[in-house]
Parts: sequence; C-alpha cells; structure tokens
Amino acid sequence: MPTTPADEPDADVPTAASAATAPTEEPDPRRWWALAVLAAAQLMIVLDASIVNIALPSAQEDLGISNANRQWVITAYTLAFGGLLLLGGRIADYTGRKRTFIIGLLGFAGASALGGIASTQALLFAARGLQGAFAALMAPAALSIVTVTFTDPKERAKAFGVFGALAGGGAAIGLVVGGVLTEYASWRWCLLVNTPVAILVAVLAVRLVHESRAPGDTRYDVPGVLLSSLGLVSLVYGFTEAAKAANPGDRNDTSVQGWGDSSTITFLVLAVVLLTAFVIWETRAKNPLLPLRIVLDRNRGGAYLVFLLVGAGLFAMFLFLTYYFQINLGYTPLKAGFAFLPFSAGLILSAGVVAQLLPRLGPRPIMVPGLALAVVGMLWLTQIDATTPYVTHVLPSQLVMSVGLAGVFIPAASTALIGVGHHDAGVASAVLNTSQQIGGSLGTALLNTIFAGAVTAYLVDHVHSPQDAQRMGPDALIHGYQVAFFWGAVLFALALVVAATLINAKKEDIPADAAAGAA
Repeated sequence: MPTTPADEPDADVPTAASAATAPTEEPDPRRWWALAVLAAAQLMIVLDASIVNIALPSAQEDLGISNANRQWVITAYTLAFGGLLLLGGRIADYTGRKRTFIIGLLGFAGASALGGIASTQALLFAARGLQGAFAALMAPAALSIVTVTFTDPKERAKAFGVFGALAGGGAAIGLVVGGVLTEYASWRWCLLVNTPVAILVAVLAVRLVHESRAPGDTRYDVPGVLLSSLGLVSLVYGFTEAAKAANPGDRNDTSVQGWGDSSTITFLVLAVVLLTAFVIWETRAKNPLLPLRIVLDRNRGGAYLVFLLVGAGLFAMFLFLTYYFQINLGYTPLKAGFAFLPFSAGLILSAGVVAQLLPRLGPRPIMVPGLALAVVGMLWLTQIDATTPYVTHVLPSQLVMSVGLAGVFIPAASTALIGVGHHDAGVASAVLNTSQQIGGSLGTALLNTIFAGAVTAYLVDHVHSPQDAQRMGPDALIHGYQVAFFWGAVLFALALVVAATLINAKKEDIPADAAAGAA
C-alpha cells in the first residue's frame, strides 16, 4: 500500500523539480548514505501501521480495553498521521526539512516509549496519537529531502523506488516482527522497539542529511488545521460512542448505547459543523491547508475518494482478521503474522504487472476490474466460521483482494497527479496519502461499531441464560466479523462505482513522473 506522503510547496515557492534543473549544484557525495537514513525512518513509519495490529489482542487483554474502544489503538495513530500530514509538509518546508525530520524522529521515539510503558488505555491511546503526529512531521520531511537531494531524474526515480518498495514490503515485515515480539517478548516491545531505532536514525541524520527549506510565504493555516482535526476526531468519537453496546468482550463497558444516544448524535453533529466550516474556510483562506482546486478536479477527486473508501475497508479487514486468527482460531501472534503474508506478497508481485499495464491501458480499465476483485475477496471472507480451513477461505480471499488492490493503488496514485503543475505536485500526493489514512481511521471506527452492534443483536436473539452467553460468545464474534466484512465489501463496491463514474483519464494523460507519485 502506498503510504508515503509528500511535502506541500506553495504555488509561489520553487519546487524540487525546478531545483533539479539548476546546473550549478553538485550532487551530494553522501546522498546514498542519506537515503539509507531516510529509508530507515520511512520503514519505521510503515512498520508502525501494521506491527501493532498483531499485538492488539494482547494489549486489549492486558489493559482491559473494551471492544468499542480498542479501535483507538489504530485510529489514534492514523487520524493524527493523516490529519496532520499537510501541516507537516508545510512545517518541513518553512522551518527546515532536516530540523523537522530530526524533531519528528525524537518525538516518535519518545511517544513510542510512552506507549510501551503505558499502564492505562488512555495513556496508550495518547501515545499512539503522538506517534501519528510526529510521523506527520517526519514522513513529508523525509520525502522532501529525497526530492531536493537527488537532482538527477534517474537517481531520483531510484530513490523513489526505494520508498515504494518499503511501502509495499514494510507492512508485511511489520506483521511478522509484531508476531515475534508479541509472542516471545511482550506486546509492549512492538512500541518500545521504535525508540532506540529512531534515536540512532536521528544521530545519523545529523551527520548525513543537509538542511534545506523553501523561501517565500511562510504563513500557516492554523484555523484550517483546527477545524479539520477537531471535525475528524469528533466523527470518529461519534462512531465509538455508537459502538458502546453490551457484548461479550466489553467487560468494562456495559452501558447500552447506539446511534440514537445523545452523546453519539452530539459528536456526529459537531463533526458535520466543523468539517463544513473547514470547507468554507478553505475557500477563503489566503494560504489554505488544502487548496480546493486540487480535490475538485474530476479525476483527482475520484482518485482521492477511491483511496478513502479502500483505506476504510482495508484497515478494518486487518483488524477483524487479527482477532479471528488469535481469538477464534487460537493462532499464536507469530502464526497470525505469517497468515497475513500472502496478502502482502500478492500485492507486491501484482504491482509490477500493473505498473507495466498502466501506460498501455490507462487507469480506469485497470481500477474497475481491480475493485471488482477486491469486492469478491472481501465477500469471500463473509463465509468464514470456526471450522473453515485457512487454505480454502482466508488464503484465497487474501490473494484475490491483493491482486485486485494492486490494480487500484498504482493507477489511483498516478491519476491523483493528472493535470497537476509542479507547484501542486507535493500537496496532490500528500492529499492522496491523507485520504488513505483518514479512510482507515473512519472505516475502522465505523466497522468496529457495526461489528459491536451485530454481536449484540446475535446474543439478544440466541442467549436465554448465562450458560448460553458463555457458549454462544465465539459464534457471536464470528457473526460480527461476517457482518463487518460484508460492509467492508460495500465500501469497496462504492469505490468501484466512483472509479467507473468519475475516472475518465486516458493513458496519455498519465504524467511521466507518475511513479514518484505512487511511491
């Protein structure tokens, strides 16, 4: 999955592309060592999005986290990361990319240590949010440094290729590493392991990375940041409040609430008000956080919407399969990590084929069949139960989904750059990655809410005594997974409709540097 954000230059700020044409600058002789440092930081960010998934059941049991609240371990990170990416790009440009990169690394190290020693769920959620915030500083700064360090187009393409490979393979590595650490050490080490690595990378960055910044207007859109961040948090929290229904996993939360609860309605209404105000403000701001011209184009807007919907379904799929493997099938954390590898392998292998087909066919002829396969794969997961073999249900569904989504990520990333000038290339790529992260946050919260409601409804229908509750608990969980997977397939189907109706770009419209946008 492409998860690497780009920086966000202003329209009147010289870009890395223009800098590349300056003949007076000699290439940095230590640029490849610098790339290794930057790649290590990027790998850490990608790993952290998946390594915690495998550890989540153990962390939930250890800290007594309710089923309704467990999604915050994931969404606190993705929400902060996605919500602050655009601001992080501006901070890197204006205050210095090297300085921002190092601050991001040290902050990430501290937040990881805080999460690793967390004694309460609130402290863990806060630490994950801090991790996401510092990642939002680190990631765009890293890619900006790559762009200005590698001025030769061929070398820059190789550097972007390194980032793309990390984006594809890092998630798979995270699943296995998370399984090893959780099984043989503790779930806490899935967070603590970042601290020494981040500090080491920061020390190396001081010696190997050169400082750079963008001249010109350095104003920040603070109202835009506040309105968008608070609006998204309110939306996710509204979903969480709706999920607070009694179910077998919620030993610490027995209040029966739902979509009609006053708290749920309050937060959802507040989210609508804040996000509407954000859009209105962005149309009037002199230096907007999100220039609306980027998202209102038919093809680019369609690509962002596809990424949001696919991210929503995909993040939730990882969450529920993790619990199905460990709680229902009794897999160890390590075995659960390996059980996800076919998905990552299929995605990586298929991406090479898609990259060859894209210039010949254009985006829509690849995206539409790809999303159709993703829908089929997700619906296949609705057939799982406590006795279905892995090789006949989960494995083929993962492979079908991975092949299909490989046909979505690369064409969508390329489509997001169609018609974008050099001055908007950074923000266009950053919005794409923001869409995926925000989609993951909202999708995880929404589908976890649907899951909780399905579990509760199943128990209401089937439990008539305390003994029944104990006996029917595993079946209720599987029913919840099935319902969640169904709605995940609905999200993929909506993405299919968007791709079929909005994406009309031709193969000749794909920019020549599309690979960089997909990195």
